[in-house]
Amino acid sequence: QVQLVESGGGLVQAGGSLRLSCAASGRTFSSYGMGWFRQSPGKEREFVAVISWSGGGTYSADSVKGRFTISRDNAKNTVYLQMNSLKPEDTAVYYCAANYGTNWRRVQANGYDYWGQGTQVTVSS
Repeated sequence: QVQLVESGGGLVQAGGSLRLSCAASGRTFSSYGMGWFRQSPGKEREFVAVISWSGGGTYSADSVKGRFTISRDNAKNTVYLQMNSLKPEDTAVYYCAANYGTNWRRVQANGYDYWGQGTQVTVSS
């Protein structure tokens, strides 16, 4: 089992920044690819970014490339999402998730094994 707890969400003006954190406990953190997803009311959960076990590989959705950066610190069992140049359309509940297996670069929500409870990000115009 892996337990994931997100933090760092909040209200920010358009153009501002936030950094989300996801603290993991349980099985070996460095064995998991880690992803961030988001979900707005009435919409499906959307892939944001994913990072490999060591942190050497990352992949992001086109909608956030150049603005969001995913990173991880395996010594702290934590994955981060640095969000810059935020837009009102970035408003959503953000979830971190863990995937176990040989393919870390998963963009579908059903490819993940564990999920956090989510943290709200609201961007005002």
